[in-house]
Amino acid sequence: MSLTVSRLYQNIYELVKAIPKGQVGTYGQIARLCGCSPRQVGYALAASPSDDIPWQRVINSRGEISVRSDGNKDTEQYRRLKLDGVAFDARGRIHLATFQWPGPDGLWWSEHHLDPPL
Repeated sequence: MSLTVSRLYQNIYELVKAIPKGQVGTYGQIARLCGCSPRQVGYALAASPSDDIPWQRVINSRGEISVRSDGNKDTEQYRRLKLDGVAFDARGRIHLATFQWPGPDGLWWSEHHLDPPL
């Protein structure tokens, strides 16, 4: 992994760790904050070296758990989100207006020695 990709992945991991229990972020939201594509966020989470990154809190922009490569949704992600206190509607969606994390504040960026997106 190149130094640039390594740094990007670390930034993604730090942002995902900032999502509090009971809230979710979207792949696109994390991507905008890190200056990358939503797909790169997915790749980073799939390659996560640590159990302390709450990967389950990142969902797609429709408020759904994304379909895995085998064509199924991740039941472990669903279970973990329910344990976090996140509610799903009858169609299996999360109401983003209720549960979406607003993102880090200015203090978070400076504490992590990162520049907020423009």
